Formats: sequence, structure tokens, C-alpha cells
Amino acid sequence: MAIRLKKKPLPPAIFQIAPMIDVVFLLLIYFMVGTTIHKQEADISFLLPGVAETSEAIDFPDEQIIEIRADGQVIVNDYAYDTPAAARLTQLAGMLTRFRQASEASKATAAVTIAPDPATPHQRIVRVMDACAQAGITQVNFALGDDE
Repeated sequence: MAIRLKKKPLPPAIFQIAPMIDVVFLLLIYFMVGTTIHKQEADISFLLPGVAETSEAIDFPDEQIIEIRADGQVIVNDYAYDTPAAARLTQLAGMLTRFRQASEASKATAAVTIAPDPATPHQRIVRVMDACAQAGITQVNFALGDDE
């Protein structure tokens, strides 16, 4: 014969919020104390070099000679800029912009002499002149040749 035990009903569960708040605050304090504060790179202050203007003119090469070869290659100071097939001379324009800024900082006038090969297409000469205009150089001269 089996005896049946009567199960007592369990009391309803009551959720205590106060201990949970205490645990959350203890975890918050633990993580705040445990972390280290690093100084970000953006907070480091430093000065970048700038353009220094002078009160009197400096002996500065105020003229650049741009050679244009027959194949369309543009050469300044024995350095080739862009490619002969380039439609826009962005490297040349960038170099000429820096040249103009340096000339203005030294109180000199930026001048450019274009020396094309006699077999150079006229379109290439016009593109070099466009690069000079883009750089803000207004004093542009042309070399006529070696037989002067």
C-alpha cells in the first residue's frame, strides 16, 4: 500500500530589487577602478611647420625652365612630370603651385620659361600653359631656341 503525500503549494516568488541594485553598483565601481585612462593621440598638441615670410627678398631662383620634349614629356630640373600621354598635368601644376607659394613667401616673383622642342605638338604646349594658369603663375615666357 502506497502512501500518498500531499504537496504543499509553494508560496509565490517575490523578486527582491534592492540586492540587485547593490550588485549593479558594486560591478560599476569594480569596472571603474579596474580600467586605466589612456590619453588619446588627438589630445597631443603639436605645431606643424608653416610658411615663414621674410621682410626682405631672398636670393631665390625665381624662374623655372620647363622643357617639353618632342614626345610630349615635360621636364623641370631634370625631373619628368606626368606622362607624355597625360591629358591633365596635375603633378606639374602641383609643383608649380608650391614654387609660386615659396616665391611669394620670399617676396620674389614666380616666373616660368617654357622651352619646347621644335617638334612638340602645340596641344602639349597649351596643356603646360594650362598647368601654369592652374598654379596661379602669370609670368610665362617662351624660349625661342639655341641659335639666339
